[in-house]
Amino acid sequence: MLACKVQFKHLGKRYTFRCGNIRLKDGDAVVVSTVRGLEVGFVTGEPFALKDSQNNDELKDVIRLCTEEDINAYERNKSEEIAVVAKTKQFAHQDKLDMKVLGAEYTLDRQKLIVYFESEGRVDFRELVRHLADVYRTRIELRQVGSRDGAKVFGGIGPCGLVVCCKTFLTEFANVSVKMAKNQSLSLNPDKISGNCGKLLCCINYENDVYTELRKNAPDVGDIVSTENGDAKVLTCDVLNRNIKVKYLGLDSFGYLKFEDVKVIRPKNKKENDDGRSDK
Repeated sequence: MLACKVQFKHLGKRYTFRCGNIRLKDGDAVVVSTVRGLEVGFVTGEPFALKDSQNNDELKDVIRLCTEEDINAYERNKSEEIAVVAKTKQFAHQDKLDMKVLGAEYTLDRQKLIVYFESEGRVDFRELVRHLADVYRTRIELRQVGSRDGAKVFGGIGPCGLVVCCKTFLTEFANVSVKMAKNQSLSLNPDKISGNCGKLLCCINYENDVYTELRKNAPDVGDIVSTENGDAKVLTCDVLNRNIKVKYLGLDSFGYLKFEDVKVIRPKNKKENDDGRSDK
């Protein structure tokens, strides 16, 4: 049985659908049925065979390749989204709602209009829904998204000087924790390790596996190690270059050594001191 990945937005999450008897290729526009209704999506990559071990019964089928009528309806819906956002902002301001309207989209058959917004807390948008329903005469759904999704809409420049990853190539957000920052010996200053969204930088996750692997055979800060000049305490550890800085016990002197030049004789008393902060 063949399946394909379908993406509904540029850099959006990719969902798996069964191809059925439809021959598809990368870039094809297709009509699919989702929990929100009929939608137009785009095939990303070539179709692939599903493994028997996967729970294929839960997957939905691609309904059809987009017809000219489907494409016209899709483009008409897209052309009206900017006006919907402007009208929603107007009503939100009128109702004094503390919310940032990010976007809007119709389902293909216009049976539903979804409006996305970001807010720090809960928002009573019942009156806003009534206003929108009176204007657009369809079912209205307001969906609150997280700060990462909000930042993805507006983009911006990251601390590296490049356009933020979520605006250029990230399709899904991974878990990022303070433990990862500690693992890479990064500054724990929130201003240094937070992105435009206020959450931990996504790029902290990129090299974490490499640092974890390198640290397996590396001394920890605080370990007591044996060296050719006597026992010493590890002060810093550069896992990339395999260097450590030590202070010799009983002596008022320091040294810089390679991992292979020392042997751990007394590990530090490791305590669970991570604050557990994790962003997704």
